[in-house]
Amino acid sequence: MAQVRLVLALVLAALWLFALLPFHLVALVLLKFGLRFPAGRIPVVFHKGLLKLFGVRCHVSNGMPKDRPLLLVANHVSWLDIVVLGSIAPLSFVAKSDMKSWPIFGQLAQLQRTVFVERGDRRGSAIQAGEIAERLVLNEVMVLFPEGTTTDHNRIEPFKTSLFEAAKLALKESAVDHATVQPVAIHYTHLHGLPLSRAERPHVAWPGEIGLGESLLPLVRTGALDVHVKLGEPVVFDKSTHRKKVAAETRATIEAMLDPSQA
Repeated sequence: MAQVRLVLALVLAALWLFALLPFHLVALVLLKFGLRFPAGRIPVVFHKGLLKLFGVRCHVSNGMPKDRPLLLVANHVSWLDIVVLGSIAPLSFVAKSDMKSWPIFGQLAQLQRTVFVERGDRRGSAIQAGEIAERLVLNEVMVLFPEGTTTDHNRIEPFKTSLFEAAKLALKESAVDHATVQPVAIHYTHLHGLPLSRAERPHVAWPGEIGLGESLLPLVRTGALDVHVKLGEPVVFDKSTHRKKVAAETRATIEAMLDPSQA
């Protein structure tokens, strides 16, 4: 039965993609002429549909501020994080450059106008932060996973701070006096209605040593997964703010939001 569910979900996901793709391609063309709304909404519809097909229930606490520029900073657990966050609002992501060459997923990331960066490239970090800043200035909401990798969902890796500079660079190119950085906690909590224990959480995660297929297929086959997305208190980032301070503050907020005793 699980195998039938897997095949059916993947077939329907492909049909859903091909049904929406022509509209999105047209929207991307319109985007060049300043018509931004359609290009942002179609991926949201796509991701919402995928969550239903994969049996994932997404629960969102709080909302995003209206202030722009806005940079979302989230912990990174699974490939599903993209679908989960993408279902909430029109967003674009920052991802590792090697993802661009992945079959299917690389093309999908490009369609969502992902900014690809070379992790560990200190010399190029200013240029990469500048690319993110350009999008922030256009009032696009960007999502950064500052751990630089996925985890086993039982810990948060130290944040890499170089790309936080994008918030400050956006101020230099815009008329506003501050940018907003919002911490986001992604927490997969239940499977088939039962709470995930600490020992079970890695089964829904995507640690770096596991291939994408090994992580993707079991989750799609199983379904009935609950994920909670908590949007934390926004942090003001102005010209005097230091990126390491904001990185430490947002990381501490995400850890607190993931703490069961704070629920």
